[in-house]
Amino acid sequence: MRERSRPRGRREAGDGGRSAGGAASPRRERQGAPAGGGGGRRLAMEEGAADLRQRKKQNCTESDKMAPEERNKENSKLGRSPKYMLVQRFAKLFFGCLAAVTSGMMYAVYLSTYHERKFWFSSRQELEREITFQGDSAIYYSFYKELLKAPSFERGVYELTHNNKTVSLKTINAVQQMTLYPELIASVLYQASGSEEVIEPVYFYIGIVFGLQGIYVTALFVTSWVMSGTWLAGMLTVAWFIINRTDTTRIDYSIPSRENWALPYFACQVAALTGYLKKNLNCSAEKFCYLLVSASTYTFMMMWEYSHYLLFVQAVSLFLLDSFALAQTEKVHEVYKIYLFSLFLGYLLQFENSALLVSPLLSLVAALMLSKCLQMNMKKGTFMSRLLKIMYIYLVFTITVTINFLLKMFVPHKENEHLLKFIEVKLGLNTTKNFTMNWLLCQESLQAPSQDFFLRLTQSSLLPFYILVLIICLFSVTQVIFRRICGEPLKETVKLEDGRIGERPEIVYHVIHTILLGCLAMCLEGSVKDFVIFDLGSCSCILQQIIRMKYLWTPYVCMLAAFGVCSPELWMTLFKWLRLKAVHPILLALILSMAVPTIIGFSLWKEFFPRIMTELSELQEFYDPDTVELMTWIKRQAPVAAVFAGSPQLMGVIKLCTGWMVSSLPLYNDDDLLKRNENIYQIYSKRSAEDIYKILTSYKANFLVIEDSICNEVGPVRGCRVKDLLDIANGHVVCEEGDSYAYSKYGRFCHEIKMNYSPYVNYFTRVYWNRSYFVYRINTVISFQS
Repeated sequence: MRERSRPRGRREAGDGGRSAGGAASPRRERQGAPAGGGGGRRLAMEEGAADLRQRKKQNCTESDKMAPEERNKENSKLGRSPKYMLVQRFAKLFFGCLAAVTSGMMYAVYLSTYHERKFWFSSRQELEREITFQGDSAIYYSFYKELLKAPSFERGVYELTHNNKTVSLKTINAVQQMTLYPELIASVLYQASGSEEVIEPVYFYIGIVFGLQGIYVTALFVTSWVMSGTWLAGMLTVAWFIINRTDTTRIDYSIPSRENWALPYFACQVAALTGYLKKNLNCSAEKFCYLLVSASTYTFMMMWEYSHYLLFVQAVSLFLLDSFALAQTEKVHEVYKIYLFSLFLGYLLQFENSALLVSPLLSLVAALMLSKCLQMNMKKGTFMSRLLKIMYIYLVFTITVTINFLLKMFVPHKENEHLLKFIEVKLGLNTTKNFTMNWLLCQESLQAPSQDFFLRLTQSSLLPFYILVLIICLFSVTQVIFRRICGEPLKETVKLEDGRIGERPEIVYHVIHTILLGCLAMCLEGSVKDFVIFDLGSCSCILQQIIRMKYLWTPYVCMLAAFGVCSPELWMTLFKWLRLKAVHPILLALILSMAVPTIIGFSLWKEFFPRIMTELSELQEFYDPDTVELMTWIKRQAPVAAVFAGSPQLMGVIKLCTGWMVSSLPLYNDDDLLKRNENIYQIYSKRSAEDIYKILTSYKANFLVIEDSICNEVGPVRGCRVKDLLDIANGHVVCEEGDSYAYSKYGRFCHEIKMNYSPYVNYFTRVYWNRSYFVYRINTVISFQS
């Protein structure tokens, strides 16, 4: 009966289409039209658009009508009533959602508890709490404080967009340059919710970040659940994520960092995209997933200025998915439209951010749209169309590079050569003495994943199961692609007994996505921004907010591995290859999909749960009295109009804790700030007192802070200490017989100034010191003494 009803449904839909829009008559007229005529081509394009709209409506209607009928027939065969199945589905959905939300809430509570135990946060004064924010984190939180202190929200936003009280001799648009939209939202929520009398601003701020991390975990839970069909996979995903927290998140090191605000929205977008790509999805669920993809994509782009690079990797994954006809083309192109809308809206609301216009994401999507118009009738199953698929990939690549090149020619943007130099040095094609480049190359964030990283993933059993799942899925996807090249169509509905997990578009997407992220993490050995080789105009591509690719890759490793071991389809695919006949393969696949994750869960519980509880029960001590004394002295003794100079990391803390103006910031997306940082770091080089004095006075600095930890640094890697990099940049290094020696006619400034002899005392006067810091007033009147 099913076989008879389907053709009749198609004929009725086709008749309705012909009567409503005339979809059949243009096809007959086109056959009689002269070949190559302009009217024939225009008619063909109109016909293709009409067919696409009619097919989308027809598929949506058929999926809504036929899916319940098929389920009812299957249930009647099993002797189950529709009411029983409805209750069962509702119970499964309810308990799955409850488990997902509970997992996210427990993870947020876990982070809050761990943060309290690590810093004794509740028992400290406000100054001691603020010192826990280091580097760029201190700058983000300081602007949040300024927004709360402003007489009105509008006035606070204006002061941030015209900020001349942070960096000396410089007016910056802090909202645009530092992507302060999270702080704007947090301040609005804090004041609008009336939380001033309930909770302190710092608790509200970090509470939002921890809550977003809970949403992050919930989204990973849902993604694995949607892919596998069981929320047991979500539980295993969360367990692996928490156990490998050192390699899945940077929340321990920098709470206010932009990726901690943005990646939860990206996880929600991936979860919604996973559901959107599924076959036989009813219209209501498809619209919900589409709206969620749209909202989360735009929010992700607003929260992190480098989000479009990560979306570019996702767009490449969707492009490959569509190139092999493994997903519905109209769905993929709807996602491309979401990218375009988000880029356009982000450009307007981010003060006409030209980086979005010259981004590789815009170039790729524009190329895909243009290629679609040029190749409308490509997928027809003929030999020529199969050959054109390879040419299609080449065509898209060529158009993408061309569009990006043209945009850089006509769109005003800050051209910078830092990226090219960085890539050349990173790949060993060139060497440099530049301090900033060598300092970045020495950062642990830009090093290849160590053996300890893989050892940790192996000890938690994550890496072995991930490799197993990836191999099975990859081979299955390869088989499907080969079948498509041979002209075999995809099945409309993949059943468990088919053993074809590679025919599910959402699975193929995740396989491609995780492979791309993994290759970037292993091959490019560094930050999320390194992969855009042709984005020559964006220095900020590598110099801001360094984040290792592993923090993007490892969470999806957890999700994919958990999905695989909990999916009966994956085990059935394996058994199909092995041609297992001794035991019923479907029964064994169902048993293994429950038994394997259960065994993994118990082993993880036994080994790692005691460690987590011990971690939460131990009271760690974070005590930095020297920094507290320094900030207290500045607030009590330094003039209000004073400008401080020192290392950028310390300047961020001084700005947060005291509010005083500084000469540099720990930001690397501005050429002037980069040059400032390098110049002020000269206080740790072998330069004369007169040179240092000229550098500091050029930035109107009144006080100089020297850190003993940098001056007497004993790093694990010789050549990567700040003073070593400065000696290399200044040409103060002499190489003899394979050994390097630092040589200069001047002693190291940070050492010599402590001796209190001429000419150093002529230019600088020590006004404060403790075990870690030495503060010198920069003399405005110089008296030379013998």
